[in-house]
Amino acid sequence: MIGIIIELTISWLLLHFIAKKNLSVLGLRPTEKRIVYFGVGFLLAVISCTFYHLMTTTFINNSWVLHQQLTMKSILMGIWWTLKSVLFEELLFRGVLLYFAIEKWGNKKACIFSAICFGIYHWFSYNAFGNFFQMGIIFVMTGIFGLMLAYAFAKTRSLYLPIGLHLGWNLLNIVVFSNGPLGKQLLIKSNENHLEGIVSLLVFLFQIFALPFLVYCYFRFLKNKEIPIR
Repeated sequence: MIGIIIELTISWLLLHFIAKKNLSVLGLRPTEKRIVYFGVGFLLAVISCTFYHLMTTTFINNSWVLHQQLTMKSILMGIWWTLKSVLFEELLFRGVLLYFAIEKWGNKKACIFSAICFGIYHWFSYNAFGNFFQMGIIFVMTGIFGLMLAYAFAKTRSLYLPIGLHLGWNLLNIVVFSNGPLGKQLLIKSNENHLEGIVSLLVFLFQIFALPFLVYCYFRFLKNKEIPIR
C-alpha cells in the first residue's frame, strides 16, 4: 500500500509541475459511467478466465477440486495481495506515464509503448532472464494483455475499465484457480495431467486473445449504440 501512495504522490507532482494538471486526468473520480466500465471489465475478465481454466481440464482426465486446507484468512490475504498488485501496476503503466505518452504521441504509439514496457516488466516479475523462449512467451502474453489495458484507458481516459479487466483476470487466475505466485488457493487440479498437442495450442491462444477480443467487441457495441465512451 505504501508503494501505491508513493505512486499517487509522484503522479500528482509530475502532473502539477509538468502539465499544470491534477490526478483528475486519470479518471479517478467515481461516476456512474466509470463504475459501469469497471463492472463490465471485471465481468468480461471473469468469464474469459473461467472458460480458459475450465478448458485446461475439460479435454483430459482432470478436474478442478476445492482446496480443503485453505482458510478464509488465506483467501482474504490473497484477494488483498492481488488488489494491491493490480493497483500498483495500473498506476505505473496506465497512469500518468501513459497519459503523457498519449498527449505526446497519440493513442496508437502510446498504447504500443505501454504494452512493450508492461511486457519487459514481467521479465523481472517472472524472473525469466536467461531463458529466451520463456522471455518471448512472457513478452507476447503480457504485452498483448498490456496493450488491451492501455487501449481501455486511451478510449475511456479513465483507470476504471483497465482496473476492472486486470483485477477480474488476476483474481480468478491467482486466487480462484491457483495459477500465480501465491501457490495453491481456492481450486486446485485433481492430478498432474495436462493438455498436449494442437488442443494445448488452441487453449493457449484462447488465453491470450479471448479477453482482448471481448474488449474490442464491447467498444464496437458502444460505438454502434452511439454511446459516448468517456
